Amino acid sequence: MVELSLPGLADLQRAARRIAGVAVKTPLVESRFLNETLGYRVLLKCETLQRTGSFKFRGAYNALTALDAADRRRGVVAVSSGNHGQGVAEAARLLGLPATIVMPRDAPASKRVRTLRSGATIVDYDRATEDRNAVAAGIIESTGVTLIHPFDNPDVIAGQGTVGLEITEQAGRRDADVSIVVVPCGGGGLSAGVGLAIRPLFPDCAIRLVEPEGFDDYRRSLAAGQCLSNPTTFGSVCDALMAEAPGPRGFVINRAHHAEAVTVSDQAVLDAVAFAARELKLVVEPGGAVGLAALLEGKINCRGGTVVVVLSGANIDDSLLANVLTRNWPRLQPHSAAVGGWTRLLS
Repeated sequence: MVELSLPGLADLQRAARRIAGVAVKTPLVESRFLNETLGYRVLLKCETLQRTGSFKFRGAYNALTALDAADRRRGVVAVSSGNHGQGVAEAARLLGLPATIVMPRDAPASKRVRTLRSGATIVDYDRATEDRNAVAAGIIESTGVTLIHPFDNPDVIAGQGTVGLEITEQAGRRDADVSIVVVPCGGGGLSAGVGLAIRPLFPDCAIRLVEPEGFDDYRRSLAAGQCLSNPTTFGSVCDALMAEAPGPRGFVINRAHHAEAVTVSDQAVLDAVAFAARELKLVVEPGGAVGLAALLEGKINCRGGTVVVVLSGANIDDSLLANVLTRNWPRLQPHSAAVGGWTRLLS
């Protein structure tokens, strides 16, 4: 068996130095209304305000700066539904590297436009009939470029872990004893990195991963003790979270941290997108809102404690956001007046 190279805390700290002044140190914000609605304290880590609108820029920039000179000259390729692609494209632009992004044809238009705006080349594929990894392998064979994997890359995981380093620093300034950290989960790189950062300061903190219904590979894999695949790679509004299977490195780390996973429906996710826009005045894409959805649905409960929720991305197409906000999505009334945590009230 090949031993996996895994990042540690020192790698996260090195990544933080690399991305300093380039990536945004995003805020940890609190909403009194959300606290009252749920009946406990919630802190929101707003990676929606990160460069390229997603945490993915952190890992991409760290991984590209870690390449040697020869690999940089040849350039990079990435497979992505959009956010990782944008991150790699922008990091490559800043560092003067050529980048190719293998992206599904049905990726949100805003993600495609911004990837091209950063100067990358997009190679399309069909989620239903083509294997994006095979497409990328063909590009690597013909050009010699380096693959920057979206979640199974030690430098990418370390870069994503800087989200956790900032959480520990910011929560400490607020005198918040964090009980649970809730993280959106596709391949598991973000949750693995956050867990590595959180554990030293909050050793008893629970790591909760949130997946879309029908894409619960992490939940099933953690229960089975081995990486299991999803039956499909399309079919959820959470386009950012439809990975084929957990990344082996992230899985080892998440399992070691005793992470647990829950799922949320597309309806619950869109409710959370609407809640974030209406009540929190935050734009959040569906994949970035799954953690908030899990709290609003009562899938994760922290009575008497403090929960940190990572809002991982903001790259939602205008048309979808408009549709969400013009339909009668539920509002919430405060916990004190709610039955079972909260009550749905039509607009």
